[in-house]
Amino acid sequence: MTKTVRSLLSATALFAASGFIVFGAQTASAQAPGSDARMQKERATCDGVQQDRAACLREAGAARQEARRDGLTTPSAPREQVNALARCSEQPGPDQAECEARIKGGARTTTEGSVMGGGVIRETVTPLPAQPAR
Repeated sequence: MTKTVRSLLSATALFAASGFIVFGAQTASAQAPGSDARMQKERATCDGVQQDRAACLREAGAARQEARRDGLTTPSAPREQVNALARCSEQPGPDQAECEARIKGGARTTTEGSVMGGGVIRETVTPLPAQPAR
């Protein structure tokens, strides 16, 4: 009898553990990039953003396709800064230095907003020297 109870308890514990493993794998794969569940979540997100819904759905579909090809990556922080500074190089002369100051941040730069909210706004205040009176 003791051996039967022990075997039954072992079998029950093994069954429960395998259930947790399978459930955990399903939960992890449900949000994996390129999965159907992830796509449904992103489609639902398109209803709550300030972006055009059609454009949002196109981007979600493109991200899903890229994820299935294992081409969807998240850049490192240094790479993000290199990309941002490269965009500044497209600005005309005086604006380029101001753009770089906004990207690099500093004591006079504030950042607010989010991509989901419609954009990240960086503002840098540059004091100008007083102009002589005429």
